[in-house]
This record gives sequence, C-alpha cells and structure tokens, in this order.
Amino acid sequence: MPPATPKPEILAAFEDAKGFMPVDEGLALYAAAVEAGALGLPLLEVGTYCGRSTILFADAAREAGTVAVTVDHHRGSEEQQPGWDYHDPEVVDPEVGLMDTLPTFRRTLHRAGLEDHVIAIVGRSPQAAKVWGGEVGLVFIDGGHTDEHASNDYEGWAPHVAEGGLLLIHDVFPEPVDEFTGQAPYRVYLRALASGAFTEVSATGSLRVLRRTGAGV
Repeated sequence: MPPATPKPEILAAFEDAKGFMPVDEGLALYAAAVEAGALGLPLLEVGTYCGRSTILFADAAREAGTVAVTVDHHRGSEEQQPGWDYHDPEVVDPEVGLMDTLPTFRRTLHRAGLEDHVIAIVGRSPQAAKVWGGEVGLVFIDGGHTDEHASNDYEGWAPHVAEGGLLLIHDVFPEPVDEFTGQAPYRVYLRALASGAFTEVSATGSLRVLRRTGAGV
C-alpha cells in the first residue's frame, strides 16, 4: 500500500506554520505517525517549536484514536537564540526578553483545529522523560542539537518506544553543515543502530525512521 498522506487542509496548515521541516520530510513523518498510530499508543515528539510538525502528529493521532504528546520548554534551542541564523525575533517575549514559542504554538494548533488531540508538556525533556510512565508508539527527536541535549533526548525517551514502534530522528547529516546542524543527531542515529534495538526503515532528507526490533537501548 502507498504511504498515508495528510488531507489537503492539514498539509496546508503544516506549510503555513512557522518551522523548518520541508514538505518531503513532513510527508515521511506523517506516514510514520499513521503507521505507529495503529499501535494505539501516544505519539511523542521532543522539540515543539511553533507546532509545524505537531500538526501532522495530531492529525495522525486523531485518525488513530490516540493522542500526540509534544515536549518543549519553549525558550528556543541553541541555534534559535539572538545572533544565530535560525533566530526569529517575532517569537521573543518583549516583557522578559526571552524566546517564547508557546503562544505561537497554541495559535498554530487552534488554526488547524487540532487542540483536542495534543497534550503539550512545557518543560525540559529529561525531566519529562523521568516521570513518563508508559510506552509510546513513536518518539520523534527534534530538540536541542548539541551532543548533550540530543543524547539526553535519546536516553530519556528511546526506552519508552514499544516493540514494533518507531524512533524518528531529525536533522541527521553525515557531514557537518554548521555548528548546530546535523552532527549530534547523526551521532544519536548511529548510536541507536549500534544498540541493536532499532533497525532503519527509511531516510528522507535529514529524517531517519527506525523501528524498535529488540531490547538494549
């Protein structure tokens, strides 16, 4: 069967939302989310930003009768701070002078009509992972791009992926692009494969999809 594709209005909402994921990677992400949704478990992403990818997870979760969970402190990752190429001054809170993507994220979900299908955890990924008690059908790692943050996301959340579930890693580049793009996610990707717990399913652009086929994360 061909991979699942989002409805035109969902794809339009994805393209209109703030964010950096290209359409081809978004389509691969949606197909993976629909597949994982068949397990009947939550679909979890690390790194919400303004909700561009959350739209796809939320729609897949709605179709499967489950829920999308998205984890972010909403203060921006390293490459989104002032002075870096990925900084967007529109998401700076003028009162405190810090990034705050939470209001934009909420507007994104509202416009897409998907608020009822998402649980947003506002906080640090390692802290959230420590108190998460169950399995998930999918984990999408797209948070901080330093080795510390990418490793913490993998160590915290990969063990929660159910047997047969999917682990998605974004911004995987075998060769360096810049200080914050690709190398830490690439090393996490290699680590997941070396663990013996995950087998690669597909690669689309910088998105890698792996399936949990064993223990030992």
